[in-house]
Amino acid sequence: MDDVTPTNGANGQQQGEPGEQGATAGADLSVKGTGRQPVPSGEVPGGRALPKTGKSEQTRALILETAMRLFKERGYDKTTMRAIASEAGVSVGNAYYYFESKEFLIQGFYDQMTYQHAADARARMAGRTDFAERLEIALISWIDCAAEYHEFASQFFRTAADPTSSLSPFSNESHPARATAVELFREVLTGSDIAAKLDAELADLLPDLLWLDLMIVVLYWVFDRTPDTGRTREFVRRSTPMTARVINLSRYRVFRPIVRDAKGLIQDFILPTIGRTARP
Repeated sequence: MDDVTPTNGANGQQQGEPGEQGATAGADLSVKGTGRQPVPSGEVPGGRALPKTGKSEQTRALILETAMRLFKERGYDKTTMRAIASEAGVSVGNAYYYFESKEFLIQGFYDQMTYQHAADARARMAGRTDFAERLEIALISWIDCAAEYHEFASQFFRTAADPTSSLSPFSNESHPARATAVELFREVLTGSDIAAKLDAELADLLPDLLWLDLMIVVLYWVFDRTPDTGRTREFVRRSTPMTARVINLSRYRVFRPIVRDAKGLIQDFILPTIGRTARP
């Protein structure tokens, strides 16, 4: 645990940079030079402050980038909020203004990674229509985007894997970043050669299921210690054609009863475990 607690103002809110308290949910969260797209209003995971000025956007990005660097250099457990603030050149109070605790940097990392991954995967998929190829590209793109963080990923996983934690990728608080990832997998499907042939109800569920497929890959990747996470990459290359074949077969009438049963199981037991709304 850090030895520093946030400084509270008279209204119970944490104090931030001058002129930045009371930042509203209507903030434009695009960050220059990061390649990130604006985050929908009021849907900022991983911090208390909703930046509304160019300076506050840059400060939040600087804190997160500094934290990621220190996590790589020192390890997650040995990096404190005080050290992050010092390296970023901000007060400890400002660091807590943007992130409730060190653990909430995981949410900021998840948010950042999601946008980087979506942009990279879209660029790689351009002009390709084969579904299996598009799916493999999207999964390998995530591995490439996350590669530099692999050494301390297991430390992140300890917190993110807690089913009661708001930092879990399945939580309501993670909804904005998860929604971006699910939309990417919707594009994987709709831009493919099988999109028009699928059962409409199943097609509507598939983006969520493909995101769950990514979560399986992420779990495998976290524990993979082969050079350049080669086993994870091979797992994706070998499993993706199988996934594509199963999805492709679902469009045939003879498999419709099985598809309906599978759809019921998914709706009743899988989707309810995923947070469907953003944090208020």
